[in-house]
Amino acid sequence: MNELSESVETTSSATSFLGRLAALAVLVGVGYVLRPFFHGPVYAMVYSPGGAIVLGLTGIAAIALFLQPRFGDDLIDSIATKGRIVGFVFAVSLVLALLVGIPAGMLEQRTMAEQTMDEAVELEEFPEVNEDNARVITRDVSDVQTRGSVSYRQHRLGDSDIARMEDGSLAWSYAIEPDDLRNRLIEHQRGVVMNEMTNIDTRTTETVDDQEFTYGEGMALHRSADWNMKQGHFWSQYNDDPVEFIHDGDAYMYYPKTGHEWHFSPIPHTTPTWDGGALVHTDGTIEHLSPEETQDHPVLEGQRLYPLDVSEREMQSLGYRNGIVNQMDVIGAHEDQVEVAGMPSGAGNSQPFVVDLEGEQLSYVTAMEPYGEDTRGLDEVWFVDATTGEFEYYGTGGDTLTGAERAMGIVRSEDTQTGWGDDFEVVEPIPVTVDDELWWHSKVVPIDNTDVSRNVFVNAHSGDAVEVHGDDAIAEFLAGDDPDEVAEVGDVDQEPAPDEPAVDYYVVIYDEDGDELERIPIEPGQDVSLVSETE
Repeated sequence: MNELSESVETTSSATSFLGRLAALAVLVGVGYVLRPFFHGPVYAMVYSPGGAIVLGLTGIAAIALFLQPRFGDDLIDSIATKGRIVGFVFAVSLVLALLVGIPAGMLEQRTMAEQTMDEAVELEEFPEVNEDNARVITRDVSDVQTRGSVSYRQHRLGDSDIARMEDGSLAWSYAIEPDDLRNRLIEHQRGVVMNEMTNIDTRTTETVDDQEFTYGEGMALHRSADWNMKQGHFWSQYNDDPVEFIHDGDAYMYYPKTGHEWHFSPIPHTTPTWDGGALVHTDGTIEHLSPEETQDHPVLEGQRLYPLDVSEREMQSLGYRNGIVNQMDVIGAHEDQVEVAGMPSGAGNSQPFVVDLEGEQLSYVTAMEPYGEDTRGLDEVWFVDATTGEFEYYGTGGDTLTGAERAMGIVRSEDTQTGWGDDFEVVEPIPVTVDDELWWHSKVVPIDNTDVSRNVFVNAHSGDAVEVHGDDAIAEFLAGDDPDEVAEVGDVDQEPAPDEPAVDYYVVIYDEDGDELERIPIEPGQDVSLVSETE
């Protein structure tokens, strides 16, 4: 009788275990189908030492306890006991993760810095910019102008990003994505809008709004491009915003992919790498491409391919290039330590800057300043090829150059006629190189960001400021024309006309002594081109 009872208990226990195993298999299956939803923590567990410890140990403990028979006869007490055990394992693993994660994080920075310096080529002179592709129209101005020129009842323009138009010009590009919850669940992204950024007088807008994306931006859950990219290639991160562009009349989106590489010495740590990219077609086709395949793909020619996310982290790591101890507070010597130059509040952009160099070669440009709380001058300027990810940098050789914050201050201080902060502001300083000299290209815009009033260049070597008006004049300046032949800051000003509805603003011209020479009324919507000519 006892043997029969033991046999029944054994059979019941085995059946219970098989039931729990089957339930676990169902959970795993559901998790696999919904894997894009769990992408973040699973990826962190595989490619982060701290994440691997916390999620790994806690996950193993939770699965083991789930498969264990009930503790005692009371189901509620058993669940509570198993929960306390899992909580204890989580707390212990969290402490272990901190002990391992802190040095692993510093080693990640050190390894990235070593890799970057090993691959970098030091330049003897600055690379020249593409004179035909200056970044003239700011992001905020483009957003105001572009959103004011389209009308979609069920759609909206997504966040803007930089892409290349079919004629080679740079543009702010936008996805035409569904708006509001109902439309996000039902409607499709209906194309792409590109607003040229390289001209003031004759810029163009290219729109493809009759091509629906099967998987796109602003579309919810399994209908989104993000969900389907993670389903097709799970072991990559998609941290960058998409590059929306038009090729041969068709709309596309490209997503740079970030991967990670394990290093097991002296302690395990990982570093981010370029893992290729995903090219999304309107018909739902998603091409997962290696770095080499992205560079050879005809549709992607001229576009940004390398992840901005990876470039930014590589530049931030350069503070560790002389070792971990060197950059530490109190005990570190900070010898030859650099850091990414900070951007002033209200600048409207951040590093790395996307700049088009000669030959239509997009580059991520990062200005570095010497370590120090009060240091604002530049020590190095780094260029990351946006197609290949190759590194180049120019060192100042001890000559500190003017940084973005000081350059914006020079623009304001050289022009005392403008009501800074009340009517106009200086925004989006971009580093450009002209005749082997670095200049900061800033824009003066009205507070409402309806247009770009002026383009001002500040020489990072001398601090000289030059104001340039008109597309041709900007191109000529970038081509190396004599700055003395261009109107200096303060020669021309704009003043708003709030009490005169027929006048948008006045263009005011002053002589060398600051006396007003002429006041020209500009009607709303009227295009203005000012050209300085000298005999």
